[in-house]
Amino acid sequence: MEYFLNKTTNYQFDEAVNKISAALKEVGFGILTEIDMKATLKNKLDVDRRPYKILGACNPQFANKALSMEEKIGILLPCNVIVMENENGKVDVAIMDPAVAMSVVENTKLESLASVVKEKLELALSKI
Repeated sequence: MEYFLNKTTNYQFDEAVNKISAALKEVGFGILTEIDMKATLKNKLDVDRRPYKILGACNPQFANKALSMEEKIGILLPCNVIVMENENGKVDVAIMDPAVAMSVVENTKLESLASVVKEKLELALSKI
């Protein structure tokens, strides 16, 4: 079972970051965090990696509903989105599949919410 939704793009890396950020905003998600893994690993470990960013996407309404259903669900929030240059020089945009992530909680109340969130994230991914 795939644990992520993925799209390989022809965008340059920074352009892909901007495109997915804008697409997420269009469907109600903001970016709360941005982690530059390439820079972090270079700084901390002196390791060279291809460009790779982790974006923490959040929709406050969905987050609030999820917290109302499962208090410790914050462990799985926000929805992580990665933008990475792959081995072929293309740029992948991948988003955590919320249905898969929420399934580990085994709270049936979360299933329908996760399905709605997944639809929104798939829509954002389709826009890039």
